[in-house]
Amino acid sequence: MIFPSPFVRICVFLFCFPAAFSSAQGRHASLTPAEADQLRDTAMEPDQRLKLFVKFTRARLASLEQMRSDPKVTDRGKQTHDQLEEFLALYDELNDNVDTYAGRKNDIRKPLKAVIEADTEFQAKLRALKDAAGIQEAEAKQYEFVLSNVIDAVDSGADDHRKLLAEEEEAAKHKKKKASP
Repeated sequence: MIFPSPFVRICVFLFCFPAAFSSAQGRHASLTPAEADQLRDTAMEPDQRLKLFVKFTRARLASLEQMRSDPKVTDRGKQTHDQLEEFLALYDELNDNVDTYAGRKNDIRKPLKAVIEADTEFQAKLRALKDAAGIQEAEAKQYEFVLSNVIDAVDSGADDHRKLLAEEEEAAKHKKKKASP
């Protein structure tokens, strides 16, 4: 068997490493450096971290609404598509964090209530965007698929968050009963 020279191995590594590095960074692509710093500082504090994710996700939706109402925007359909993808990436990270903290058995009832409130807000705003898309059909074709995916993700996430909150409330009741003499 012929083994490649060390030079060839180094070249292959250098060629493959940037690709692996860029895909690892893709997960936080929609975060600003300041947002990433804030999240990093709250990694061990579920309450604060989940509230930050809600804040950042809400900001993405507000940015989308602002862009859509700006008369100077020329490629509204493409920009809507791109901003919906950013929203979805951040919303998925929010869900990943909820799952992580729930899996660790952290008490996340309080931040979950904020997440559920945000889910309801997101659902209303996304449905309004979908209704508006019917008026501007040509533009909507550029983002209707991603909008459908975002709506499905938020609907599913909202259901999961409500179920998890109910489970956490039930678990807290049982803990209280066991702790009482």
